[in-house]
Amino acid sequence: SKTPDVAFFLFPFKPLWLIARKGRLKVGDIAPDFSLHTVDKKSLVQLSSLRGQKPVVLVFGSYT
Repeated sequence: SKTPDVAFFLFPFKPLWLIARKGRLKVGDIAPDFSLHTVDKKSLVQLSSLRGQKPVVLVFGSYT
């Protein structure tokens, strides 16, 4: 809703979305390692530090 209409002509959303969604991971592959700040921004969590300890679920979306 905040994206100017002209942006959809310059950056066609559907083709870019399909390219981004294609990815290279297959079912059963190990997830790529990455780090994220905690919600309170006080610490950094690295995915590889959690591997083998407990299941990890990533949810991408709005929590507001």
